[in-house]
Order: sequence, then C-alpha cells, then structure tokens
Amino acid sequence: MTLANIEMAVYCFDKGVHHDLRGCIGTFSDLNAFHDSRFKPIGKEEVPSLQCGVSLLVNFEKIYDFRDWTIGRHGVRMNFDDGHRTRSAVFLPEVASEQGWNHVETIDSLIRKSGYGDRIDDSLRASLRIVRFQSSKIVLDYKDYVNYKQSHGLPIPH
Repeated sequence: MTLANIEMAVYCFDKGVHHDLRGCIGTFSDLNAFHDSRFKPIGKEEVPSLQCGVSLLVNFEKIYDFRDWTIGRHGVRMNFDDGHRTRSAVFLPEVASEQGWNHVETIDSLIRKSGYGDRIDDSLRASLRIVRFQSSKIVLDYKDYVNYKQSHGLPIPH
C-alpha cells in the first residue's frame, strides 16, 4: 500500500508556489485545482503561514448499508441516479467527525453536496451506491517545507 509521504507534500508546495495559489482539492496532475474559484487567492506574503495536506485514498470497499462505515476512520463516496442524472460526492474520513455528524447527517450532507435538492428519505438513502475508504494523510507546514528543500540542496521557489 502506498502511503502519503513528505515528498508528495513538497511537490504540492512546489506546484502551489509557481501557480495562482488557492486552497485546492484535486490530483497531483490537476493543476486547475490551483484555480478553484471556491477559494480566494492566497497572497505571496501568506505563503510562510501555509500548510499543505496530502490525503491518499486507500482500501476502497463497496458497502450495502449507508451506515456500514466508521466515523473518523472511513471516508465515503456515493452516487445515485435522481431520474435526470447521476449524482456523486465524496467526503474524506475526517469530515464527519470534524462536523460532529452521525451517519444520517453525513450521508444527507453528501447527497446535498452532490447538488440534489429534493426530499431525502430512507428510500433514497437505501438506493445509494456507496464505497467506503480510508486515507493516508500527511500535513507539512511551510517551515518544514523550507527545511526539507535546504537539507536536500534543492532551490526554494519564490
């Protein structure tokens, strides 16, 4: 199993310093994530106060009951057909516990995150196609990023 490591977080810092910095959710190859309009651009003067977190999603398992996952341990990805289109959304493992949600609140929030605006009931919850997963996560602050670059003789982008 591949685990998140410091080199991955350093890579994200490197990419972020060279692009329009914003909070981002995306893949290593998705540079458009740095232009995510949901987030306000980060000024260059703010860079020293940044942290970069990398979550690698691992151990995917299809589940058949929307309650068959552990809050704080599993993330959930769901999709369903609403009669007009297929909707999907994902929460990382830490989301439900950070929000103080139970299983129903988490799943209902996930359904809303997918853009679904109609009534949510047990029938809809039971129809969801859900995959639970875990994540390997590392968080690196800017000071540790600079220390890593210096200790490896690598240039620090400006």
